[in-house]
Parts: sequence; structure tokens; C-alpha cells
Amino acid sequence: QVQLVESGGGLVQAGGSLRLSCSAHADRGDITSIHFAGWFRQAPGKQRELVAGIGRGGDIHYDDSVKTRFTVTASVREEAVTLQLNELQLADTAIYFCNIQGHDYNCHLFDSWGQGTQVTVSS
Repeated sequence: QVQLVESGGGLVQAGGSLRLSCSAHADRGDITSIHFAGWFRQAPGKQRELVAGIGRGGDIHYDDSVKTRFTVTASVREEAVTLQLNELQLADTAIYFCNIQGHDYNCHLFDSWGQGTQVTVSS
């Protein structure tokens, strides 16, 4: 079983920056591969949506609303995925969830989610 632990959310004024981090913790051994690593967000009354993600081949996808402001990075060696949020807007207020999919030390496929971290942007 692989658990994800998030950190870095908080309250920030519009135009400010935050950095979200997500680290993976396997019960035993290391993660051997990552197929997808990324961040989703869910605002009150809305569905969870993909913000940014990295696929197996290194291809990166950003939602159009964040592509010039957010940067996602992932490392298999560090078993982590981060999201740098710049030029934050009121519309970015949401709970942010990290998601990592891959194979663990026993070659079992896993699909794990973080507990969620609140990002609140004020005017």
C-alpha cells in the first residue's frame, strides 16, 4: 500500500505564490515506476478537476486556466510530486489533491490519493 502525504497549502493574497508537495510512503520497499503523477482540485459545489499532471513518457498536461502560472514536477527517485502555484487568483481557491499511479516494490499497480490541502486566495 502506498500512502501520499501533502503539505504546503494555506492562505495567500491574490497574485501570491504557494508550493504544494506530495510525498509517497510505501509500506515496504520503494516505488519502482510512476505512470502518472499530478494534482487535482475541488472547489465548493464543483466537481474535482485535473489541474496538472505528468504521464509515463514525461508528457505534461495543464488545465488551460493554470498553464502559464502553475508548474508540476515529479521524481520517481524522490517518490514525490510538487506543484508550484504562481500569480494565484481567487478562482484558484479549492482543496488540492495529489494523485500518483504506478507499480510498487512487488510490481503491484497502485493508484493513491493524498488527503487534500486547502488553498485559499484572498483579495
